[in-house]
Amino acid sequence: VQLQASGGGLVQAGGSLRLSCAASGRTLSNYAMGWFRQAPGKEREFVAAISRSSSSTYYANPVEGRFTISRDNAKNTMYLQMNSLKPEDTAVYRCAARGGNWAAVYVSSFDYWGQGTQVTVSS
Repeated sequence: VQLQASGGGLVQAGGSLRLSCAASGRTLSNYAMGWFRQAPGKEREFVAAISRSSSSTYYANPVEGRFTISRDNAKNTMYLQMNSLKPEDTAVYRCAARGGNWAAVYVSSFDYWGQGTQVTVSS
């Protein structure tokens, strides 16, 4: 499966963005999905994950209550709605897919990765 992330940009603190991750090659419904981010000089970190059927979602503590992960299998697309953005959310965001039903939170658990989309939050 090929993944294409989009929707990043420059936003002021307190603003919102919605990231999209479009799948091609194979249907998205075959995979559990996740979002990760990497800021300059830092390791890639988990942001959010969703199971194949959307029955389970997981969030990193720093984004809990502000970000919402969702998916539309009919459109072969996953989303990350980001509200109340903070400067510390600035990073390159990447979407990822893994075979199986259940979501995961580790980089090593994911098999396929999209290219990143830059999110910059100004103070």
